[in-house]
Amino acid sequence: MAIVYEKSKGLTDVEMHYCPGCHHGIIHKLVAESLVELGLLDEAIGVCPVGCSVFAFKYFSCDMQEAAHGRAPAVATGIKRTHPNQAVFTYQGDGDLASIGAGEIVHAAMRGEKFTTIFINNAIYGMTGGQMAPTTLIGQKASTCPTGRTVEQAGMPIRVSEMLATLDGCVYAERVCVTDMANLNKAKRAIKKAFEKQMRNEGFTFVEVLSTCPTNWGMTPLKANEWLKNEMAAYYPLGVIKDISAEVK
Repeated sequence: MAIVYEKSKGLTDVEMHYCPGCHHGIIHKLVAESLVELGLLDEAIGVCPVGCSVFAFKYFSCDMQEAAHGRAPAVATGIKRTHPNQAVFTYQGDGDLASIGAGEIVHAAMRGEKFTTIFINNAIYGMTGGQMAPTTLIGQKASTCPTGRTVEQAGMPIRVSEMLATLDGCVYAERVCVTDMANLNKAKRAIKKAFEKQMRNEGFTFVEVLSTCPTNWGMTPLKANEWLKNEMAAYYPLGVIKDISAEVK
């Protein structure tokens, strides 16, 4: 019988620990498939964060390095400068990247470090119990803002892709989601493009993936998908935010 679909060779057989409805597993699959299809898997080096995806090193079939909380861009910088011909990526959540690691990601992008960051934005701290993150929406409830985030108390949520796109060293930034097949295909194209631009030594590349957290949002997976499309995507619009090569053409 012909095989029409199989698990990506870019993933191990270790069972993932993510909650039902969480998008991490889907995004892992897209990153793994992209590395395989681009012929980069054997030369890839990933850097894991602290957060829900802290065990990502168990799931990818490539060399992986664990980093301290928020420090993945600094670790990736050292790896890429030591191994300039290999595909290096960080995989980070919004707490890891946009909060404690904000300085790290800004300066890596400013320097134009030639690695790729896959940024998972689920608008909340997932692993530690659902606290408010820098990306939590106005009015969204969290364990540290049970009545909802307010502008007066916490300011506006950070649009990380737009912020990094202002830096000269960032050559590509796109925001995607994986709520349905059409968006899933767009997300994979964005991830592949980010790796391709990295391997052409163009500069820092960044893909933000809007993701659900049904457990901490207090929703079913289906309701969480709808909330992402109706609420998150309204504040964090999908699409290409910066593409230097496209702008030059």
